Amino acid sequence: MKRLLLIAALLLGAAPVTTAAAAQEPGREAPQAGPQVPLASVLKKIAQQHPGKQLNTTMGQSGGRAVYLVQWQLANGQIVVFTVDAQTGQIVG
Repeated sequence: MKRLLLIAALLLGAAPVTTAAAAQEPGREAPQAGPQVPLASVLKKIAQQHPGKQLNTTMGQSGGRAVYLVQWQLANGQIVVFTVDAQTGQIVG
């Protein structure tokens, strides 16, 4: 039992070090912080401009800014990926 507690304590103690090291990697910037447009609003805007359906969405960054990467299937079956600025809701790619 003591061994399990020791292992858990060591793992928890090492986690912040790993996170801090990853944040300071050269050439890697954290996305700008700020309020994000709700994903539902982003999907509604895409649907109005490009009829179809959402297949998948992930978060990423572009130019140091947080973005939604929305995989979308158009009405004709074509699959596209929209890059949407997470703070403004504007489609940027």
